[in-house]
Amino acid sequence: MSIIESFSLTGKVALVTGGAGLYGRQIVRALAEAGARVYVASRNLAALEKLAAEHRALGHDVRALRLDQTDEASIFAARDTIAHESGTLHILVNNAVARPVKHGYFDDAAAIDESMRVNGTGLILVTRALGEVMADGGSIINIGSIMGLIGVEPLNYRGTEMSGWYPDYFFNKGGMVNLTRFCASYYGSRGIRVNCIHPGGVQTPDHPEAFVTNYSERTCLGRLANDTDLMGIIVFLASDASLYVTGTNIPVDGGYTAK
Repeated sequence: MSIIESFSLTGKVALVTGGAGLYGRQIVRALAEAGARVYVASRNLAALEKLAAEHRALGHDVRALRLDQTDEASIFAARDTIAHESGTLHILVNNAVARPVKHGYFDDAAAIDESMRVNGTGLILVTRALGEVMADGGSIINIGSIMGLIGVEPLNYRGTEMSGWYPDYFFNKGGMVNLTRFCASYYGSRGIRVNCIHPGGVQTPDHPEAFVTNYSERTCLGRLANDTDLMGIIVFLASDASLYVTGTNIPVDGGYTAK
């Protein structure tokens, strides 16, 4: 196999949770363009069906699948559907995230509990259910955040009404760092690799100009991420090109955490 061929995902089956969101769209695109059959899964089946139809029009094998990360029965049902239709699973991308905490550090306990249930317990439930049926030599990719690696930078929000005081998000993404190492150890005997990427901010049209300027100045490359910046690292970690890479936490942040 040539080095270029080792990046191909032809014949591979992938599941992306939260596949219709900000990160999910480019993750699904990357896997599909590299040749994988991709299942996109979340509670919002209508949005997933629309995304899958867009990809099928391009000749990609993308399929929508309902999955509620807080409901173990729903997770098992999704697992069984993949097994019935495709026989096995080679790639799991844990991308789903809930952001129920809307009022910062002093939001009520119910909102924080919901966040923990989805982003903590739910992450473990999905990983163990799919990991147990994954093909030996497969790849699990967790989508973390630089907010799991560093603290809040208040200057990013200077001149805006935005803030970064959301403790649940920092807690959950920080926990993903070491859960990645745990799972890498647990699944290593089967050749299953477990890695986590930590994206920086992805620019969206609703970002205030002041935030874009402040944040961009904080990075080495002088900009926020765009809608393709995660694609290369996803294909690398999903493919045989990274067969000796596991247990890693990789910032994909334009050098934000390097400063």
